[in-house]
Amino acid sequence: MSEGTPGGPDSRPDNPSPTRGDPDSAAAAQPAGSADTHQLYTRGLDLLGRGSPAAAAQLLQRAAAAEPRSRSIREALARAQFDAGQYAAAARNFRMIVEASPSDDYAQFGLGLALARTGDPGAAAEHLALAAAMRPNLRHYTDALRNVRATLRARSELRKGQAD
Repeated sequence: MSEGTPGGPDSRPDNPSPTRGDPDSAAAAQPAGSADTHQLYTRGLDLLGRGSPAAAAQLLQRAAAAEPRSRSIREALARAQFDAGQYAAAARNFRMIVEASPSDDYAQFGLGLALARTGDPGAAAEHLALAAAMRPNLRHYTDALRNVRATLRARSELRKGQAD
């Protein structure tokens, strides 16, 4: 997801590995298809990193179908969907992560951005505020919150002006 400043740091590693202690990751699964799922995941991340989010989303959707409880796969899918402009789908996937792990600041942030893009700045502000409160040192979290709140103020002032 392109939430940071161009060329600036992201709040997630460039190439997160599903084996880094995520107990529900694709790599941690033992069924026979787990190698295929892991390959879909890593190929999807590679495509996402190379700027092909729609293609990445297709692969990651298949990985998510095989491992629906994997947070790593679900997050990568949501990021790909967001970058491909599939904001409602991204919001659904980020919401699944938030429901399972409300303290995941990145999922709160991603859900907030996706909701803002779907035209729901009120709900977006709630999730962005949570993300910014959890990680106030991440400027792109606070900038996104400030922008959504500005949208809410502008809409409120517009309604007041139309009522007069």
